[in-house]
Amino acid sequence: MFDYLRSELGSEIELIHDVHERLSPIDAIAVAKNLEPYDLYYLEDLFAPEDHEYLRMLRAQSPIAIASGELYVNQHEYVPLVRDRLIDFIRAHVSALGGLTPARKLATLCEFFGVKTAWHGPDDVSPIGHMAQLHLDLSVSNFGIHEVHLFGERAREVFPGLAEVRDGALWSNDRPGLGIDIDETAAARYPYADHPLNGGWPTVRNADGSVARP
Repeated sequence: MFDYLRSELGSEIELIHDVHERLSPIDAIAVAKNLEPYDLYYLEDLFAPEDHEYLRMLRAQSPIAIASGELYVNQHEYVPLVRDRLIDFIRAHVSALGGLTPARKLATLCEFFGVKTAWHGPDDVSPIGHMAQLHLDLSVSNFGIHEVHLFGERAREVFPGLAEVRDGALWSNDRPGLGIDIDETAAARYPYADHPLNGGWPTVRNADGSVARP
C-alpha cells in the first residue's frame, strides 16, 4: 500500500499511519522498520500504554517518527515518554487529560524535548473540542499537525462559529472565548438517532470471543 501511495503521490505528500495498538509489540516493531523507506510524517499508536517500554526497543532499531498518546489520562503515562525522547508527536486527547490547562502544560513540557503537538481529534470529538484544540495549536510554538473532522451543515448550524478549512488549513475566528456557541433550538431539530451502543465503537473481540487489547 505504501509503495503504491509513494509511487502515485511522490514525496511531497505527508503520510500518516495509525496502528491503533492492534498488533503484538514485536510485530509492531517489524512494521515500523518495514515502513522506513516510505518517509512517514509519523507512525501512530504502535503500543498500548501498558506496553510502552517497547518504545525503547524501537528507538534502538529505527529512526521512524512516532506519535502516541490518545489513551493517556495522567502524567505518569506521558511524562516518561517525553522526558526520555521516545516519541516525536504527542497525540493526547485533551478532555481525557483534564482540559485546556493540563494540555497547555503538556505542550510546554514537550517543547523542551522537541516533541510536537498532534492532539487527538477524530469525529467523536465535539465541535467544541476541536475548537479548544485549535486554540491550543495557536498558542504553542511546537505545533505539529491538527487532526480535523469535516463537520456537515447540521453540525455547523448547531455549533455556530466552528472553524473553517481553507486551502488545507484550519481557520479560527475573532469571537470571544473559543469562538463557538451552541444553538439549542437548532439542536432540538436533530434528535440523536437510536443506536445500540449510543454511538460508541463496538467491542473489539478476538475470534474466540475474548476482548482484544486495549
